[in-house]
Amino acid sequence: MTAYASRADLSVAEPILAFAEESLSRHQIDPDTFWAGVSAIVHELAPRNAELLRTRDELQARIDAFHQAQPGIPEPAAYRAFLTEIGYLAPEPGEVRATTTNVAPEIASMAGPQLVVPILNARFALNAVNARWGSLYDALYGTDAISQEGELAPGASYNPARGAAVIAHGRELLDTIAPLVVHSASSLASDPERGDAPSHAAATAYSVVDGELRVALDESTTAVLADPATFVGYTGEPAAPTSIMLVHHGLHAEIVIDRTGQIGAGDAAGVQDIVLEAALTTIMDLEDSVAAVDAEDKALGYRNWRGLMDGSLTEEVAKGGKTFTRRMNPDRVITSPQGEELTLAGRSVLFVRNVGHLMLGDSILDQTGAWTPEGIIDAIMTALGSLDDLRGAQANSRTASMYIVKPKMHGPAEAAFTAELFARVEQLLGLPALTLKVGIMDEERRTSANLAATIAAAADRVAFINTGFLDRTGDEIHTSMHAGPFLPKAAIRTEPWLPAYEARNVTIGVACGLDEHAQIGKGMWAMPDLMAAMLEQKIGHVRAGASTAWVPSPTAATLHATHYHRVDAFAARAELVAAAAADPANAERALADLLTVPLAGPGDLDAETVAAELENSSQSILGYVVRWIDQGVGCSKVPDIHDIGLMEDRATLRISAQLLANWLLHGVISEAEVDAALTRCAAVVDRQNAADPEYEQLLGADGETPGIAFTAARRLIVEGGAQPSGYTEPLLHELRRAKKAEQAALV
Repeated sequence: MTAYASRADLSVAEPILAFAEESLSRHQIDPDTFWAGVSAIVHELAPRNAELLRTRDELQARIDAFHQAQPGIPEPAAYRAFLTEIGYLAPEPGEVRATTTNVAPEIASMAGPQLVVPILNARFALNAVNARWGSLYDALYGTDAISQEGELAPGASYNPARGAAVIAHGRELLDTIAPLVVHSASSLASDPERGDAPSHAAATAYSVVDGELRVALDESTTAVLADPATFVGYTGEPAAPTSIMLVHHGLHAEIVIDRTGQIGAGDAAGVQDIVLEAALTTIMDLEDSVAAVDAEDKALGYRNWRGLMDGSLTEEVAKGGKTFTRRMNPDRVITSPQGEELTLAGRSVLFVRNVGHLMLGDSILDQTGAWTPEGIIDAIMTALGSLDDLRGAQANSRTASMYIVKPKMHGPAEAAFTAELFARVEQLLGLPALTLKVGIMDEERRTSANLAATIAAAADRVAFINTGFLDRTGDEIHTSMHAGPFLPKAAIRTEPWLPAYEARNVTIGVACGLDEHAQIGKGMWAMPDLMAAMLEQKIGHVRAGASTAWVPSPTAATLHATHYHRVDAFAARAELVAAAAADPANAERALADLLTVPLAGPGDLDAETVAAELENSSQSILGYVVRWIDQGVGCSKVPDIHDIGLMEDRATLRISAQLLANWLLHGVISEAEVDAALTRCAAVVDRQNAADPEYEQLLGADGETPGIAFTAARRLIVEGGAQPSGYTEPLLHELRRAKKAEQAALV
């Protein structure tokens, strides 16, 4: 049972108190003044937080009544008039200009991959921080990005044929990043009749001569860069460098040279690897990817965040029979073409994702003993944990800013509340105004439909907007729950609302002046084992003008980085925005599409389609929930019904649970069919987790007695329509706490 201590008129859980007062002591902040300030924030802002949630409920009740009276896809003009009348659609704000200052270039002006990792897992967090740079050769060799069939199969030991394919792929990318031109007459570098440019594939040596990169192609032929500015620097001696640093579309790529290495010894130019600048930014997550349900869990997250901010976070890792300490990488130091020392960032720039406005937590109790808004406490404690960075070496911020992603906000009023909260936290900690920047997750329909107004509400703090299909679809289903049965999940993706949602996020973001002030991002690739498919498809996010997009692993970040070399994200964005501006009706048409509810039509929900979706969703819900409830794992690779590993977090759970809740409401499926599907799929999930020694069978050892995890999965479906905005947190938190109590009783 959690113990509490009195501070001001609050009761503070001991794990939170210990974290906070350690930080206060380190920064010579008076504890009495601090806790009095925390009390003032809690008591003044918690009632307003509650009022925002009441507004959500009131709007939802009126929308439910509208759809119950007029089921089916609503007539567009009448529906828009109704949403405007009730205040769901806010007035257009006129011209909006983001004015955010002191934003890191990785966020404001560069384009590249972004990781999202659970901050409770120190190993994952450190891996992500260090994913700023990644080995292209390792990423290609170790995944299906290179075919794994026939002679290219990886095998138990190094496969030279596979290695050759990796090297060829790498050289082709170098030709994209750093095209060559002949410096002297060539017999091998190119074919004059065809007009071929010389290729890095023909390189026999790299050297630096008078600040210029020279590439030897044979004994008498040398090439140089078509664009000399691509050459940033090198390490080692100019005549025989150990690495060459290039830059293209703002991203760096390093040619590593080692003629004694396993790969370099057999390479004509001694190239051992190509290392790409990959995860420019990472979101350390306290929300969807973690199972943090009490003060103990939250304190661990806050401590890990502070460890990242002061550089002290480490983790003992056992790998290959050896144990070593993993820590944050240092910056990279190279020699510029002019012979000067040049430092490049060695780590990903970090955001921290706080929780949204919905949940109350037990970290701090008010004077009545009531739980307090978790999002308010997150803002205070993560900012407190950032002081080592903001007041010290600024190893993360470098511009004296802290970046907080705020999820699940519903429209401009909630964004304005977040901005006010951040201002109060700055005052509490003695930070300059506007130190705390906000990332706006465009993942709820009321935010999507009012995106410009939402940005306007935090225009001097916004450093990030993005789209997230899964949570956004969960809210789409819940908002229009009573309109009728929805299409299956895959079919929902093909409906007009989704491309409108994705395109509006970019065009509105640019129109609001986010260029040079903030990232515009896209959502997650959820299949971490399918990298060939990712390479084929995720380049679409760059072509859509996004300056970042989420990937599920450091390896995926390295591979996704190749997309930003193949497509200039900012040039693509400019073209799309220009095309939209040239079409005067575009904005109105896009909003109409956004508000078109993706309901099923005649013949869409045949028996086979419904059965397959029920089975697939039931299995994925159980597979995710059993780890969340029983083991406190908030994000993991969960095998689907076909044993394909998918990254699951609360967003994927929300969409699956809401779809089945919608079908249950409209009689597409019955409660008995849900129970039967869950029972069948429990056996599948048990089998898929059989190798986990900590796993507990969903229906108990007797195969009949539902455990807490099974009960949670069932309730998420059967009670899904009644959950606020269709969120999964209330039920998950309730039942995870029950499981922790059960486990504690057994100790």
